[in-house]
Amino acid sequence: MLDDDLLLVVLVTALITAFTRALPFLFFSNRRQPKYLRVIERDFPPMIMLLLVLYCLRDVAWDIAPFGLTELLCIFIVAGLHIWKNNALLSIFVGTILYMYLIRSEVLINILI
Repeated sequence: MLDDDLLLVVLVTALITAFTRALPFLFFSNRRQPKYLRVIERDFPPMIMLLLVLYCLRDVAWDIAPFGLTELLCIFIVAGLHIWKNNALLSIFVGTILYMYLIRSEVLINILI
């Protein structure tokens, strides 16, 4: 792709992104937000997180050691940490680092065997 074409693509993408970010403010600046949008705003993030957790658990080998213990342990630690500190970034980082450590070091497999 030529440099001019690439610049045009980036510019159009930036304008579309800015427009979609400003759209709610344009529509709801002078009136009250509809009830169904408040429900979506309140309920969608937990539902999406649940779907992501279920998606991540789809390939767990429940019949091979450590029998999904690594994943379940990390889920409980992340949930507990999030309830305790209420910090999503901290929960995500700690859960990711702990999970990577546990699957790379095979600590749980050595404990179970």
